[in-house]
Amino acid sequence: MALMQDEVRTVNEKLNHLTVLVEQLMDKVSETNTTVTVLDSSIKDSLKEQQQQITVPVAGMGNKVDQMSQEFRFVRESIADLNSRVGKLSAQMDDLKTATEVMSAPPPPPPGGAPAGAAAAPVPAGGSAEELYADAQRDQSGGKLDLALMEYQDFLKMHANSDLAPAAQFGIGEILFAKGDFEAAASAFDLVLEKYPENGKTADAMFMKAQSFLKLGHKRSAAREFRALVKKYPESGLAQRAQSELTKLGY
Repeated sequence: MALMQDEVRTVNEKLNHLTVLVEQLMDKVSETNTTVTVLDSSIKDSLKEQQQQITVPVAGMGNKVDQMSQEFRFVRESIADLNSRVGKLSAQMDDLKTATEVMSAPPPPPPGGAPAGAAAAPVPAGGSAEELYADAQRDQSGGKLDLALMEYQDFLKMHANSDLAPAAQFGIGEILFAKGDFEAAASAFDLVLEKYPENGKTADAMFMKAQSFLKLGHKRSAAREFRALVKKYPESGLAQRAQSELTKLGY
């Protein structure tokens, strides 16, 4: 009997010990479940944050694409307007050339021939301002940049006070910009503003001077020129493009 009581006591002790182990195991399981829940929440928050980080740049890229599309529309409209002006100017030049040829044609000889000793009509040296400018513009459009540059320079030497002088000086700046000489281009556009402050090329010269500064990495100088353009010509298409450039620069 005593032996059976000892075995029962031993079994009870083992059972109590096993119960303690089971309780400890349950506590560990509960802690593990809590850890898993926290980890799951953390992963969800991290995924949500990453999704937001991805969504924001994509939205920003969409805005940038829209902005670029608008700028392209402005460029296309400016080119169309320029082509229209060039067409009108070309027609006017043709009319002027025809009128000049008629006016410069020698009068018909009087009956019986010209009087003895009469001198021949003098031939003017070079061409008219319009002809010289048209030649330079044609060569520039045709990609003959060095020839056009020389023609614009010759034009300014002979016709510095012509109404076409600002456009010729602007043409020099355009060619230098196209050739990658941005420092010289900025100086050429600045000459348009200094020598001919109020003309049809003032706004264009301000914009291209700022673009030259951008190419040189002078962002502050470029921003200053863009601001001046927006202030002076707030209603122009170039002002809108200048404001867009300021936005890109963070101003």
